[in-house]
Amino acid sequence: MRIFLKVAENGSFGRAALSLDLSNAVVTRYIALLETHLNTRLVNRSTRSLSLTEAGEAYAEGCRQVLEQIDGIESNITRTATDPTGTLKLVVVASFALFGLTSLIQRYRASHPKVKLAVTLLHRPVDLIEEGFDVGIVMPQQISSGTLIKRLLLKVRSVAVASPTYIEKCGAPLTPAELTSHTFLTPSTDIHSAIWRFIGPDGQEETVCPEPTYSVNNAVMLRQAALADMGVTILPENHVAEDLAAGTLIEVLANYRIKDSDKELSLVYPGRRHVSAKTRSFVDFTVDYFRNSLPLRGEASTGQPAHALSHPDGYEGEKSG
Repeated sequence: MRIFLKVAENGSFGRAALSLDLSNAVVTRYIALLETHLNTRLVNRSTRSLSLTEAGEAYAEGCRQVLEQIDGIESNITRTATDPTGTLKLVVVASFALFGLTSLIQRYRASHPKVKLAVTLLHRPVDLIEEGFDVGIVMPQQISSGTLIKRLLLKVRSVAVASPTYIEKCGAPLTPAELTSHTFLTPSTDIHSAIWRFIGPDGQEETVCPEPTYSVNNAVMLRQAALADMGVTILPENHVAEDLAAGTLIEVLANYRIKDSDKELSLVYPGRRHVSAKTRSFVDFTVDYFRNSLPLRGEASTGQPAHALSHPDGYEGEKSG
């Protein structure tokens, strides 16, 4: 199974053999034996390319789950009780850092005073392994590393909001099409495309491309602009939960769901055979923090709690990114 996954991930018998320190003949032989055992073709081969069959894709996903569970069981058994120490290099998506990272770090440091944290905030994609980070708290589209363990921490819907003063002055848009006649504040196009798709209460999709009067690649500044009565903007609901509760911002187009705008936040780290004590302590603490301590408003559009985790316990259920 491990050899087959290496072939699937590398798209090549040769590269898989090199990474496993095996000969091409051994790798080819193992795949052939596996196909014979399953009585089905897993890999389409040609002189220039390699691809998985439909059965191969399904088998690869099953193998990942089985092997990750085995690795998790073995890791739990062989863990040492050493105290986490040293410097943990953490990379975090900037928008979360500005809304919730300090509380997480403060509580972690209180529990693990021997661990120092070196934090880097990024919007761009990041390769954890290449750039030397121990752990990342990032959005899925930021992950460019190959083999990572990924834990879903947070999923939250996006909402359209404006200040009461703006609504009183300009009125509230009743349909997505009316956004074109409003002052529209948007994320930069490197964060979200200029096209917005809304799903109405009748399930019909409505696509609009309103001309923004102000765009910025920072959620904090978009929120501040909305609070300053500058117009209508769209932000993750947890970014404006307190504003909505206090009435300083009002949700508009509440009957519409914004398609493909749900935001996910994941905890990722390299899937090494032996995870360091400092990394393990931060992973466990962060999963527990999001499960029990992070106050979020509402539910994700999927109907699941906004802070639903990929798995409730330990390291089982971890996914390779």
